[in-house]
Amino acid sequence: MEQFGTITATASVLPEKIITNDDLSKMMDTSDEWISSRTGIKQRRCVTDQETSDLCYLVAEQLIKKRNIDPVELDFIIVATMSPDFATPSVAVQVQGKLGATKAFAFDISAACSGFVYALSLAEKMIRCGSSKGLVIGGETLSKMIDWSDRSTAVLFGDGAGGILLEAGPKQKLIAEHLAADGTRGTALTAGYHSNHSPVYSKNLESSFYLKMIGRDIFDFAVRDVAKNIKDITQNVPIDYLLLHQANLRIIEKIARKVKIPQEKFLTNMDKYGNTSAASIPILLDEAVASGKIKLGQKQKVVFTGYGGGLTWGSILMEL
Repeated sequence: MEQFGTITATASVLPEKIITNDDLSKMMDTSDEWISSRTGIKQRRCVTDQETSDLCYLVAEQLIKKRNIDPVELDFIIVATMSPDFATPSVAVQVQGKLGATKAFAFDISAACSGFVYALSLAEKMIRCGSSKGLVIGGETLSKMIDWSDRSTAVLFGDGAGGILLEAGPKQKLIAEHLAADGTRGTALTAGYHSNHSPVYSKNLESSFYLKMIGRDIFDFAVRDVAKNIKDITQNVPIDYLLLHQANLRIIEKIARKVKIPQEKFLTNMDKYGNTSAASIPILLDEAVASGKIKLGQKQKVVFTGYGGGLTWGSILMEL
């Protein structure tokens, strides 16, 4: 008997610490007007004593409680992140251990702001291949990767985590998907480079841990390539809502015009949280479910679209 992945629960966690645009104006040459007019961001959340694994564990805990599931029932845990605690162990393995999900295999996906969409696509295939249930989480603590003296990046990013419980069901919910990548443009957004200090390594490149971005290149890529990606999977399909990666309000407005879908169908929350990379889509989804805009089990057609470093991008059209 065929089975397919169905989203049965959502959850999200945001750090308590709020940093407003006015707060940033005291740290660097910027202002609330400058930031909000260019990005739509008014504030963001930042961890004070938590790691990415802490936020992701709290999301996982919420998800199993909402469905009254024993952690040992989970078959897999996938975490999408570009800001893990360690290179190893992965965030997903840390969550698995703390949760007591002893039968679940666990791993991280690194696809920057497309990470959650990539992870969801993979998790749905795992369900089709026989898994019964698993967690897909996007979590970031980007505050540790930001040069807080660089207003071109420091004003954009925030911390948080969100996720879903994916369970096997008899009806196909994933209607269409289109994932993509272009490594030839990867230097438009980089972070976390560690130089090789081996005595036999010949190059002499300095470490550059901080996130660096060529903003205009990313903006143009999103408006052109991401808009086409969305158009490819939404043609002739009545869409209820589109949940795009929350990078910049102007990007979403331009994409809405290019794909000719009403702006009100594009949900946003970057004004409150900024760009939380792989966490932005699941956080937005959880808020939409909590508010009643999206009702799980009511057959609404929703598009999830991620785009960012790599370059990577992709869209999934699901019936929720």
